[in-house]
Amino acid sequence: MNRLFGAKSSTPKPTLSSAISNVDERISSLDVKLASINAELTSYQTKLSKMRDGPGKTAIKQKALKVLQRRKMYEGQRDQLQQQSYNMESAAMMQDNLQNVMTTVSTLKSTNAALKKQYGKIDIDKIERMQDEMADLMEVGNEIQESISRSYDLPEEVDEAELDAELEALGEEAELEGLGGMAEGTPSFMVDEVPSFIDEPPQKVGEVKEAAT
Repeated sequence: MNRLFGAKSSTPKPTLSSAISNVDERISSLDVKLASINAELTSYQTKLSKMRDGPGKTAIKQKALKVLQRRKMYEGQRDQLQQQSYNMESAAMMQDNLQNVMTTVSTLKSTNAALKKQYGKIDIDKIERMQDEMADLMEVGNEIQESISRSYDLPEEVDEAELDAELEALGEEAELEGLGGMAEGTPSFMVDEVPSFIDEPPQKVGEVKEAAT
C-alpha cells in the first residue's frame, strides 16, 4: 500500500528560522571562498608588478582573469543569498508581530469576559441605596453633634459701650470704698508705738529744741 499511495513523510517541515540559518551558513561559506580568491589575486598582482612583459606575464594575467571571474560569480551568489536572508527575516518579523497581536487580542477577550462577569454581580441600585443611607446617617450624626455641643444659659452679647460703663462704675465704687476707709481712722501702720526695749517714751519736737538750748 505504501508503494502505491506513498507514505507520509516523518521529516519535520522547515521553518523560517531554520531556512535563515541555512542561508547564513551558505553566505559564510562564500565569504571564506571570496577571502581565498582575494588572497590569490593579491599574489598574482605582486608577481605581475615584478615581471616584464612576455609570455610568462601573459599567462599569469590569464590565470588572474579566471580567478576574477570566479570571484564575481561568488559575489553574485552571496548577494542573492543575502537578499533571500533579508526577505525571510522580514517575513519572520511579520510573523512574530502577528503572533503578538493575536496574543494581545486573546488576552483582551479573556479580560473583557472576566470584567463582564465581575461587574455583572454588582447591583447599581443597591449601591445607590447604600449611598443614600450613608448620607442620612451622616446628617443624623451632625445633628447629634450640634445638639451635644449646644451651650446653656449664656448671657446676651455685651457691646463696648456697656463694657466701658461697667468699668467706670467699678472704678467709682473702688474710690468710694477707699475714702470711707480713711474716714474711719488712721491705719495701724501710721500709729506711733514705742518698742518694748526703750525705757522712756520718745520726746516731741518742741521738747528736743528746749533741751538743745
